[in-house]
Amino acid sequence: MTSVSQNSNSVIRPVQHQDLDIVEPLFVEAAIADNHSNLDAVQRRLQQVRRWYGLFKFLSLFPNPFQYRFCAYVAEQDHQVRGVIQVSPFNRTRSTWRVERVGVVETESQTQGTGSQLLRSCFEAIWEARTWLLEVNVNNKTALALYRQNGFQPLAQLTHWAIAPELLQELAEREPDLPNLLPVSNADAQLLYQLDTAAMPPLVRQVFDRHLHDFKTSLFGALLEGVKQWVNQTEVVSGYVFEPQRKAAIGYFQIQLCRDSSQNHVAQLTVHPAYTWLYPELLSQMARIAQDFPAQALLLSSADYQPEREEYLERIGATRTEHTLMMSRSVWHKLREAKPVSLEGLQLSDVLQGFQPARKPVPGRMSLPNLWQGDKTPDSTEAPLAYSEASDAETAAGALSTPESSAVTPPSPTVSEAPARKLGFSIGRNFWGKRRIFTSKKELKLNPVPEIHFPQGHQNDSWC
Repeated sequence: MTSVSQNSNSVIRPVQHQDLDIVEPLFVEAAIADNHSNLDAVQRRLQQVRRWYGLFKFLSLFPNPFQYRFCAYVAEQDHQVRGVIQVSPFNRTRSTWRVERVGVVETESQTQGTGSQLLRSCFEAIWEARTWLLEVNVNNKTALALYRQNGFQPLAQLTHWAIAPELLQELAEREPDLPNLLPVSNADAQLLYQLDTAAMPPLVRQVFDRHLHDFKTSLFGALLEGVKQWVNQTEVVSGYVFEPQRKAAIGYFQIQLCRDSSQNHVAQLTVHPAYTWLYPELLSQMARIAQDFPAQALLLSSADYQPEREEYLERIGATRTEHTLMMSRSVWHKLREAKPVSLEGLQLSDVLQGFQPARKPVPGRMSLPNLWQGDKTPDSTEAPLAYSEASDAETAAGALSTPESSAVTPPSPTVSEAPARKLGFSIGRNFWGKRRIFTSKKELKLNPVPEIHFPQGHQNDSWC
């Protein structure tokens, strides 16, 4: 995915090794403006990129779990880097992508212009992304304005918590009541997928778009994950709670522990909404696991659709470290921006122009209710007999004419004006499909006979 796009005088291209000296300060400034507590993780991540840039570049050449480990683009203008953006796939199918961070040089107006160019270049280059996702601090007004300008809408509010080492020690003293706590393997992917589906609202689940294989680990991915843990001096422990009666997973946790005290412990927690009593038990279990490692704070997050988790963390004395807003952008924004005219401004006749009939439709088979509608007065502008096929009209005319009358054409008589009433017959089909003229006795009695006036010099018997 090495797309290059040009907008006015700036060029959007992938990050190269010589750009790291300029990209690193931009990422640090963006982390400071967005989240102070995430600054250490960003700096550590940039050091890894600088150290293993050749490996990341090699892994990006063929499909693998770390193909998009460092996917970043820079905006270059007059041979100078003006901005940088880092993106990554959020799920295994790569239908949802995540904007990690955006860093721009200089003023707020420059941020809006260059930042929009970077975002829209990624929207166009990464064609497989149907939805975009990001997380921004609620106090970062500049970033919020940038994302709203490019079609991002609020999805959920997140609160990040930190549990102090002293509080973890108190939680570890309590014996958790988890008789069905099991380790996680690929055989449990279906249970974890069902738990993840039930633990979030439909809109969030649609944006995340996770599938069964998102909860499985391949052999190559497991090897790379082991190398990553060895390099970072970390260890990952996970488990889930099984409910034998329902044969379903009702709770899941994953904790990343640090061996050298260089970073905090990070935990992920998923609990079924009907089993919120698992929060104290699972936190006690994670606290007992963390006792075998150096004393560090445990970082945990909660969403606004998880009020029970936030209530429990407040009750035990956890500290709020950050309040962020999760935002998403659908592919419909791309279609709406590509159209010069909005869908609301189109007329229905213009949209359905191809569905308009080319001529008046031909009547179909006779329906019985039409035979007894003679007492209704038709519209004066409609002809009594409007039939499209000429064969029926010629047959009716031939039945009323004779050879003598066809040889000499006399002057046409004049018919006096009569009230426009429906004639007592209709055209339809009989049982064998042949066309017939069906009459209605009731209508024949009601319709007055028109008066015929003959022209002067002609006898009335010539018309009989």
